[in-house]
Amino acid sequence: MRFRTTPAIVLLALSPMVFAEDFDGWEGEGEAGVLITSGNTEETNINSRLALMYEEAEWRHSGEFRSAYSESDDETTAEKYRGNLQSDYKFEGSQYLFVRGAYEDDRFSGYDFQSTLTTGYGNRVWQRGDRSFLDLSAGLGYRFNKLEEPDSDGNRDEEEAIARLAGQFDYGLSENALFRQKLSTEIGLDENNTVTESETSVQATVVGNLSMKVAYLVQHVSDEPEGSDDTDTEISLSLLYGF
Repeated sequence: MRFRTTPAIVLLALSPMVFAEDFDGWEGEGEAGVLITSGNTEETNINSRLALMYEEAEWRHSGEFRSAYSESDDETTAEKYRGNLQSDYKFEGSQYLFVRGAYEDDRFSGYDFQSTLTTGYGNRVWQRGDRSFLDLSAGLGYRFNKLEEPDSDGNRDEEEAIARLAGQFDYGLSENALFRQKLSTEIGLDENNTVTESETSVQATVVGNLSMKVAYLVQHVSDEPEGSDDTDTEISLSLLYGF
């Protein structure tokens, strides 16, 4: 099973970064959720996520890596791997310029892979304390996807310029609880294919750096490949460890 080896490869690749002596200044969180049932239906659901961020006076660097896997009665029903990296150059207080790259490999999406590269302007338009803020950003970029099967014209490659709009709202419900809402849309400027994603989550501290997190993720593709659904949803319950 390809999924079983992937987390180990990712952890080995990231271990020099995690355990480096100059790790000061980095913050991160890792989470994992597992659900295994047996009886009339044998089902396994596994999701994992690793997020890292480094921030200094003028720069902020962040990365996020996710995987999700589901199996029912020995048949794989979902398998997805995602990653994104972003660097922000901060100026005049809350404003920043960003460069962002993203990659996704979803076995059941109809795509071999999907990737984007965008750059633009962002602003932290509201902030209260360290845990409550609203970030808004807008930019332009490029999308390159490869279909699993050729389209009606015999093409497997999808390429087009895109416009990206995004926002993140964090609100500290208490010292131990956090609400987070992420929303983004990437609008195709040539083929008019729009990808919109929303993630709503609430996390609460259990003890120390360990938290429980529940999240609801929705992704909608306006022009999905033939035979694929235009909307994917995920509901997850996981343990999160912050460092």
